[in-house]
Amino acid sequence: MRRFLFFVFAWCLPSGLAAQPQRLQIVLCIGQSNMAGRGAFDAAARDTLPGVFLFNADGCFEPAVEPLNRHSSVRKELSMQRVGPAGSFAAAFAAATGRPVGLVVNARGGSSIGEWTGSDGRLLDSALVRLRAAQEWGDVVAVLWHQGEADARHPERYEARLRELVGRLRAEVGDPQLPFVFGEIARWNWTGRPEGTEPFNAMLRALRLPYAACVSSEGLAPMRDETDPHFSAAGQRELGARYAAALLRLLSENQQKNQRQYEPVKTF
Repeated sequence: MRRFLFFVFAWCLPSGLAAQPQRLQIVLCIGQSNMAGRGAFDAAARDTLPGVFLFNADGCFEPAVEPLNRHSSVRKELSMQRVGPAGSFAAAFAAATGRPVGLVVNARGGSSIGEWTGSDGRLLDSALVRLRAAQEWGDVVAVLWHQGEADARHPERYEARLRELVGRLRAEVGDPQLPFVFGEIARWNWTGRPEGTEPFNAMLRALRLPYAACVSSEGLAPMRDETDPHFSAAGQRELGARYAAALLRLLSENQQKNQRQYEPVKTF
């Protein structure tokens, strides 16, 4: 246990005062309320997530435990932050890669994509301030995005803004191949409109962004009933596991593409 505590708190010391045993795989998690977490707390939510660390308001990483949006610089009141997909994602990703994960969770419930992009992109500006600070302890390996409930009635306006968001994130990190994983919103018709959420989700599934993947919400349950756009705690954890599987596939595909690109010319 002592060795584990040293491993964690070494990252919280000022730069240069402690040797870092292993750099973190940093993942930025942004979006609206489902990414912030609205699933009800249960016994599992009290557990510290193995191999996962959360970037806090003091500018260092702490052992991760729900709610993971607690340190968001743009969140609503703390009592609204509950179980989201970031925790199960990070635990699965850390286990699969054998390396610790550092989460920068900076979601805002009720936010539209217009608040993240363009001249009114203050939410992304705020998230990037925290991401820059977190990079002292690791390398950004991916961005997870779950948002769209606020924009579900206008899928035709969404794609251009999402492409803008991805472009800015990749430019900020300096990696044109930075994996970007986004998820469908709830499939049940919580909108009360005849078309429901299917046109929006169909638009997401049809998007062709390089080095990106769309995660299905099929089969996930609502937090309360089908008038609620939020996933249950179990649904949030399943969504997170799907995010992890999608990111692992993207990383494997990117690695294979890069290997093919740099293969030596064969001579016969």
